[in-house]
Amino acid sequence: MGTIVCQDCNEAIHYFEDEKVTTLYGTCCGQCQCHLEEE
Repeated sequence: MGTIVCQDCNEAIHYFEDEKVTTLYGTCCGQCQCHLEEE
């Protein structure tokens, strides 16, 4: 099982099935709580 983790808030934002990759890093793009108060 692989996980995509947000670089900004360190929350897991997506899970996927992959035998080789365990963790990838991305950005929230509004999917988690860290940027809701901005702008």
